[in-house]
Amino acid sequence: MFFIRLLLICCFFMLVAQNSYADTPKEAVNKTTDKIIEILKDKELKKPANTQQRRNAMRKVVSEIFDFEEMSKRTLAIHWQKRTPSERKEFVSLFTELLERSYVKKIESYTNEKILYLDERIDGDNALVKSKIVTTRNLEVPIDYRLMKKNNKWVVYDVVIEGVSLVNNYRTQFNKIIRQYSYEDLVKRMKNKQEEEIFSENR
Repeated sequence: MFFIRLLLICCFFMLVAQNSYADTPKEAVNKTTDKIIEILKDKELKKPANTQQRRNAMRKVVSEIFDFEEMSKRTLAIHWQKRTPSERKEFVSLFTELLERSYVKKIESYTNEKILYLDERIDGDNALVKSKIVTTRNLEVPIDYRLMKKNNKWVVYDVVIEGVSLVNNYRTQFNKIIRQYSYEDLVKRMKNKQEEEIFSENR
């Protein structure tokens, strides 16, 4: 559970929004990370009355950074091929909602952690940006961003925190549910989770 929370807190640092291909992968990550930090530091948006506005602003940026369809495809792996077009569309929507709701609330606890970009490796249409977060307790959390070139932009399709992949982590969980129960059961659980989150936010 601790790892999942850390994963969700750190996950937003892989932000790659609508950047032109002229940007290197590292520049793309850096620029959009700054956009999120600006939102988190905005004094007006910090007010309790503006909580929903702040979250909407972050989710807007988040919706621009991840290639959620690619992440969904890699997360379902072999099960993706068995899905109909409508099932794929539904899953992408649910998975997007799951990620956004989960870590948008987690990253609100951001407290001026330092972000250091260490290395950038480009191999054709793929890239890897290595970085680390230095917490206020001086703990270092290594994070690798996996990017791909799509529509003349560098977009992120996975993040690896302390050697553990976000995509692989969800793939393991989802595959276990599908094999033990069914794909339909996985979708049902994701929908229930979504309803619980919406209910909690509106209380």
